[in-house]
Amino acid sequence: MFGQGWLRQPQRMWLRRASFQIHLWIGLAIGLYLVMLSVTGSALVYRNEMDRYFATPRPAYERDRQILTPDELRAIAERAYPGYTITRLGDRISRRNPTLEVWLERDGEKKERLFNPYTGEELGDSVTRGEHFVLWLARLHDDLLFDREGRFWNGVLSAVATVLFLTGIVVWWPGVSRWKRSLTMKRGVGWKRFNWDLHNVLGFWLFLFMLMWGVSGFYLGVPEPFSNFVDAISDPDAFLGERPGDIVLSWLTRLHFGRWRDMPWLKATWAVIGLVPAIMFVTGVVMWWNRVLRRRPVKEVEEAAEPAA
Repeated sequence: MFGQGWLRQPQRMWLRRASFQIHLWIGLAIGLYLVMLSVTGSALVYRNEMDRYFATPRPAYERDRQILTPDELRAIAERAYPGYTITRLGDRISRRNPTLEVWLERDGEKKERLFNPYTGEELGDSVTRGEHFVLWLARLHDDLLFDREGRFWNGVLSAVATVLFLTGIVVWWPGVSRWKRSLTMKRGVGWKRFNWDLHNVLGFWLFLFMLMWGVSGFYLGVPEPFSNFVDAISDPDAFLGERPGDIVLSWLTRLHFGRWRDMPWLKATWAVIGLVPAIMFVTGVVMWWNRVLRRRPVKEVEEAAEPAA
């Protein structure tokens, strides 16, 4: 019977053999893509912190202090950049951004600079190179640098990754008599066994995290099936955004990015666990490579190991 076979000797079952092949070839096909998402996603957990770090330093906001008039700011900018034409001149500040922005242009060269609204001191670029890098990193992670079309394909590949994770948990199941031994790392073993244990242990304990990232990535890239499903099962008179399905999708987005406010320990946890898919790819490739080498003739392996004369 299928149930008894799956419980006792899953290695002989067609489901496991098929899942292994699907898991293997999907992993090899999109592995580098997953590494990119893993590394960039972990970094972008701290996107707000990186933006603040790279941003041009702002002065303290002083609510009752008089700021420069547009004429005064124009005169300062013209002295600092003679020959440039001013195309935009800021005249308002806020507590969040207490600066005045000036755009200048000359012979096709454009500058966007920030000035202290109280003293006229030039502060630096409106958007620094570091901020541009963070934005590039976000675009790479979100839409593969291809805007809306890239976001769609990112969603499709996330769906494929979800299949990878689901087949992985099927392949992990070692049988009812050995499953407890597959939950921990073994001590005093060779590097091949250590690599195998690491792949299996991380895959089991962090399966739900990876499944969540796969499903949420699919939703963020291709939201229509999820939104249509929520519409189909929801009360038509309920307010958008307050329906149970809307709340679930909102939490799915929040869990995906892990930018937890006022909880640095949880944010750090998300950033570290976010690297697991990259580790899974590396350990998986090592396992696959070992299988390939073992299939080669012994003589061929020995000759390959000998140094060139």
